[in-house]
Amino acid sequence: MKKIFWLIVAVFALAACASAVSASLAGEWRLVSYGSASNPTPADPEIDTAILFDAETFNGNVGCNQFNGGYALEGSRIVLSAFTTTEMACIGAAGEQESALFNVLFADTATFSLDGDALTIASADGASVIVLARK
Repeated sequence: MKKIFWLIVAVFALAACASAVSASLAGEWRLVSYGSASNPTPADPEIDTAILFDAETFNGNVGCNQFNGGYALEGSRIVLSAFTTTEMACIGAAGEQESALFNVLFADTATFSLDGDALTIASADGASVIVLARK
């Protein structure tokens, strides 16, 4: 009987942890830096950037085009689906920031780490990152 009780407690604890991770991404984020993981480029403060995560979807604009889609968290992986974007030509810093973000987010497998109000999303090989701060 005790084993069943502890099994039920463990299942509820794991479920609570999973929903806490998902809820922790919820909200609006701004781009802080992007590019090489060893030497990221600071985001241009003159370019309004925002990514909004809710329970299962995301949307945003990091300089030029708007984008949206669905997402799921699998451990330390963030898996994006049904991604759509407008397709305006982006030049200068806005285009550079947007390309870097898309290259990380929409590659095969992106991983994420959350440290307080800082969210880092890395490419599968860990070479490229985007760093976001909660707004």
